[in-house]
Amino acid sequence: MTIRTARPNRAQHFQPRLYCLKKLESILLEMQDTKSGVKGTEQKLNITTIPHVIAGNDTIAWISNKMKTTTEEAQAFGTMLVAYGYIYPLQNHKKLVMCNDSSLYRFQTPYFWPTQKWVPDDSDYAIYLAKRNIRKKGVLEPYEQAHYNHLHEWLNHKWDFIVMQAAEQYKAGKERKKPDRVVFDCQERAYWMVNRPPRCAHSAMDCGPERLIDPNTDEKTTFDIYRRKNMFYQQAIMRSKVKSSVSLGALVKYITTYKNHDPLLASCLPSNPWQTDHDAYWTLNMRRVEVPTKMRVERWSFSLFELLSDLRGRDDFKIFLKKEFSGENLAFWEAAEELKWGTSSSMSTKAETIFKTFLAPGAPRWINIDGRTMGLTVKGLEHPHRYVLEAAQTHVFLLMKKDTFFRYLKSPTYKDIQKKALNPEPHNFSPANLEQNALNRSPGIHPIILWQQEEEEKAKAAAASAPVDVKAMMSKIDRKK
Repeated sequence: MTIRTARPNRAQHFQPRLYCLKKLESILLEMQDTKSGVKGTEQKLNITTIPHVIAGNDTIAWISNKMKTTTEEAQAFGTMLVAYGYIYPLQNHKKLVMCNDSSLYRFQTPYFWPTQKWVPDDSDYAIYLAKRNIRKKGVLEPYEQAHYNHLHEWLNHKWDFIVMQAAEQYKAGKERKKPDRVVFDCQERAYWMVNRPPRCAHSAMDCGPERLIDPNTDEKTTFDIYRRKNMFYQQAIMRSKVKSSVSLGALVKYITTYKNHDPLLASCLPSNPWQTDHDAYWTLNMRRVEVPTKMRVERWSFSLFELLSDLRGRDDFKIFLKKEFSGENLAFWEAAEELKWGTSSSMSTKAETIFKTFLAPGAPRWINIDGRTMGLTVKGLEHPHRYVLEAAQTHVFLLMKKDTFFRYLKSPTYKDIQKKALNPEPHNFSPANLEQNALNRSPGIHPIILWQQEEEEKAKAAAASAPVDVKAMMSKIDRKK
């Protein structure tokens, strides 16, 4: 939608928001013209007659005819007028959109336009909610009740004054005629709906992290702003830069490496289960399958992250480390992952176990990290949290990446699994086979059930590897006898 306007002068460039709102208001004044504007009629709202009511379809038709644009763009422009509070709905006050039907709207009084000088602070909103609470006899809408409770705590020191002001305004409002009283109530409610919307609702008056209440204020450039800009430019100059040819080369290398493993670019072997309803792909790629596929084993060689992300690859890596008597680094990395993603209740216990197993002097599986990282980690374990082992875990990961990972790729362990890996033949299903597969479709195992099964297997393995207390076993046997 194109609105032809005069070019703003130099002073107007410093207030672009105010300039745009002024242009909206000039169009709004044309819409309210009695001769050439949108025709308004009297409508009954419940039992009260409301004057100067406009319909949504009439408003959109006027905008479309005036601006020579489509109905969709005219509706978007009308929605912008509603969102900024220049027009408010009478029936559904929460829905700040312009509907292309017989929905009823009214023009907002200029006193409540966004370009006015008065700033709606929390005290004004508290007085409005207190007045509405008196009128509704304590029955507010949920979002209003939440705002009311929050302001009651926030402004408790002057709440008596707020309630007194609300009672005086309520008495003054009762002296007006009922149509005028209903119109003013709708105008006030529409204003606060724009400036204090319900929580998690979008507002046109929001601008960045802070709400821009008064659009007439000039932005002042302080010394602190210049200082921050200077720091930003210094950091930008010192930041390492990469040539576009290098970055494009890295992107091409990444795509070349992963293109055969992308199901959108390459076909799944033996078949895509989402298309054929055949579960062979899921069976061959289970998390801890005994013999993996060649594609899966090939992906382990891409990076250490890919190897550790695959539980089957991690198990194979453990076998290699066990042969080299250097499995403490991977065990520490796994323990740090469990601490990071585990429950909060077990955090202190896990942190103490990790310290005694890997970090304490004379620990059974002591890891070799530099003194600075060790000091920071041990100090952080005094008040453990999820990321207390982040520095030590990163250090151990880099050690495995530089040394152990490349030795694993050259080891007989990896070469043996490459030879044993499966290379499934692609399925060729006829339409009749696809229909039969759909009929034989069975629900898969839920991920939570899989996780529970893995935890049970871990517990059994830990119990099997734990040392046996002969005295305790003999005492149990004696009791049974």
